[in-house]
Amino acid sequence: MKEHNKSLLAGLATVMATVGVVMLVGLLAIRPQKEIIGGEVDAAEYRVSNMVPGHIDSLYVREGDRVRRGDTLAHVASRQIDAKMQQATAVRSAASAQSRKAQGGTREQQVQMAYQVWQKAKAAVDVYRKSYDRVKGLYEKGVVSAQKYDEVEAQYKVAQADCAAAEQQYLMAKEGAQKEDIAAAAALVNQAGGAVAEVQSYLDDSYLIAPCDGKVEEIFVRVGDLIGTGSPVVSVLDMDDVWIYFAVREDRLGGLDGGDTVEVSIPALGKQHYRCTVRRVHAMDSYATWRSTKIGGQHDVKSFDVKVVPCKPIEGLLPGMTAVLENTK
Repeated sequence: MKEHNKSLLAGLATVMATVGVVMLVGLLAIRPQKEIIGGEVDAAEYRVSNMVPGHIDSLYVREGDRVRRGDTLAHVASRQIDAKMQQATAVRSAASAQSRKAQGGTREQQVQMAYQVWQKAKAAVDVYRKSYDRVKGLYEKGVVSAQKYDEVEAQYKVAQADCAAAEQQYLMAKEGAQKEDIAAAAALVNQAGGAVAEVQSYLDDSYLIAPCDGKVEEIFVRVGDLIGTGSPVVSVLDMDDVWIYFAVREDRLGGLDGGDTVEVSIPALGKQHYRCTVRRVHAMDSYATWRSTKIGGQHDVKSFDVKVVPCKPIEGLLPGMTAVLENTK
């Protein structure tokens, strides 16, 4: 009988112990766990695009390369731009020659030729004047007809007009080009120079330059590809402009505001905590972030986009890494 009671007590103790263990496990299971606020690392991205249509002639970088601001990333070749440069250069050369001619004045040979024409016209006036005087005297005596007199008078007047015109041509040749002509020639030179500068800017833009120090994230083309204006060619990440963003419910904000300091851990870099500064706290779009919790008198909870930046550069930090918001203040 005593042995039976001992067995019964032992079984009861075992049952009680099992129940206790089950209850303890249950309590641990239903106890609220610490909620982790996760985020993601991001960096400023620059997509370098071409300004002129053409084909990719050269690629000077590969994905993952580190570049410095001003480094040449790629070259876009364009036959149309090359042809326009040849045309603009030829126009500028012609305009420059015209300007030099206007500024240099008339050649001495041209001046002498104009002078000879004037002297010839003066001699013709002399001849026609003598004929006119002789015919006029005969006409007054009634020896020649009025028609003959009118013909000689007309020839004399034409000779005088030709002589006056030849004199003006000589004076113009002697004086050289007018100020207006010189100014017009100079304007043509400036216009042609502007056309050359415009085409040169297109040629300069055919070399794609790194806008910042950073890392080549992605190359969107291959050598020989034909691309249009504005097509992205290379993506560069600015590793000096890195931030971490979190989606935080308003009941977890804890009064966070711009300028506050928080601690963040990066699982990929170990258990170390890094101090960061809150750059922005911005309400996210309500249609995507509101949570309906009105049962039992609760209210909707809105999420906020919290952007933080490291107080000091974090070695090994890369865009896309996961981050954990450890605490605030």
